[in-house]
Amino acid sequence: MFFFDVKNIEPKEPAEGVEMRIIHGNNMTMVFFSIAEGVGVPEHSHSHEQMGTVLKGSLEMRIGPEKKIVNPGQAYHIPSDVLHSGKCLEGSAEVLEVFTPRRDDLARD
Repeated sequence: MFFFDVKNIEPKEPAEGVEMRIIHGNNMTMVFFSIAEGVGVPEHSHSHEQMGTVLKGSLEMRIGPEKKIVNPGQAYHIPSDVLHSGKCLEGSAEVLEVFTPRRDDLARD
């Protein structure tokens, strides 16, 4: 497949208040997240390099020793194996993240 309608991708719910729609490429994965107010992703790390941008709402992100509020139009980079976490602040958030290599540990479409 070369084109995708994100709203038609079957959502996965890895945790209460977190919905993700996943697109796998050969060497990367793109994930559209919807995160409810007050919901957080616990601190974790993985071997995948990750970049993201907030499309709506705001997140409090911790990447390594740094913590910052990330608002729409702002982006972040998480190197491989760096501890990170995030929490949606007010309202809900929509976030787009890209991982490389492909996240085979996430449910395949």
